[in-house]
Amino acid sequence: MRAAAGAAGFLLSLTAIPISYLLNRLSAMDSPELVFVVGAGVLLGLLLVLYLLFIGKPPKDPLFYAFAVFSFTSVIDLIISLEQDGYIKGFMEFYLKEGEPYLRSAYGILICYWDGTVHYLLYLTMMVAITLRWRYRSVGLYWVGSMLMSLVTLLLGTVVGKFGTEIRPAFLLNIPYVLIPIWAGKKIYGMPRALPQATADQIAKEQRKWLYKRPLDMCFVVYLLFAAGYTLFRSCVALECHFDSCDTYIYDQEPYLLDPVIYPKIQMLVNLFYLLPFFGLALYGLIDPSCVWMPDLTVVFAGAIAQAQFSHIGASLHPRTSFTYRVPENALSSFLYANVLFAVGAQLLAFRCVNYSSFFLNSVPRNNEEMEKKVN
Repeated sequence: MRAAAGAAGFLLSLTAIPISYLLNRLSAMDSPELVFVVGAGVLLGLLLVLYLLFIGKPPKDPLFYAFAVFSFTSVIDLIISLEQDGYIKGFMEFYLKEGEPYLRSAYGILICYWDGTVHYLLYLTMMVAITLRWRYRSVGLYWVGSMLMSLVTLLLGTVVGKFGTEIRPAFLLNIPYVLIPIWAGKKIYGMPRALPQATADQIAKEQRKWLYKRPLDMCFVVYLLFAAGYTLFRSCVALECHFDSCDTYIYDQEPYLLDPVIYPKIQMLVNLFYLLPFFGLALYGLIDPSCVWMPDLTVVFAGAIAQAQFSHIGASLHPRTSFTYRVPENALSSFLYANVLFAVGAQLLAFRCVNYSSFFLNSVPRNNEEMEKKVN
């Protein structure tokens, strides 16, 4: 029964293909209000189908229903991106016209690719974990960071950018995608952490090491300093700082930051207000032992940075972006090196903190003699 629940969620997500095709064939789908009503009706219908499928023996974790519905919309997003890039045709034209036209932008296409691939795999993984009663805390936190980063940038950029005059009622369908990840994040964070495999003596030995005796952490410190400086600099560039170095960078390296769709500018500001403090906290956590929040924090921000960099890099190079704002060919290598390093470093840091977490655990007595001293 548990395996059948996971399979049902997967098969339900695939119904997005025929449903989108059939809706696109309806000539009546030419009203923004109707598109909103139909979109909301499809989501509610999916919840009803899930309820009927598992009536009498529902999954113990209510997040299963959210992940199943979100996996359906991930397939929809993959269809949107593939259709916009010309790989398929005749599925979501009606929705892009009367629902969310801003998804036709390069940034919109890239976040749809991310949602239709990475998020989709995460949903399937978490649904399988729920049905088999496996732990999925780290996977869930990674998804929360990625999901919230994409939505904050997309929604803010849509409202204040050039697509602000093209907002349709279907824009409201994004509300559950903001609220549910917040609720899910709270539940996932409350799940029990995996127990460390290290002994008390091993933990104490690791926490006695100074930073210079941990060469890998020294590399991460260098990365964090680079990431913080890069974030601050690009934020100044996006805010049109008139220093010579900023002017040179924006025209010679990343003219995409000037794109009137304004998504890249919003992304840089989100990085400034959220990623920059994270880099500072992570530096502190690598220096001072017993920062128990480090593994969770790095996982959330690894998801956020991966999504942000994928969308930013892709949109900077995508043909839908005007040639004027694409990365110049002579700057392509330096642009990719810097941005890929920015993204990969966060993934490696999260992997280190989760899988080798002794340094971040609560301090423990190093031996029985020290325990006796504490008792006395």
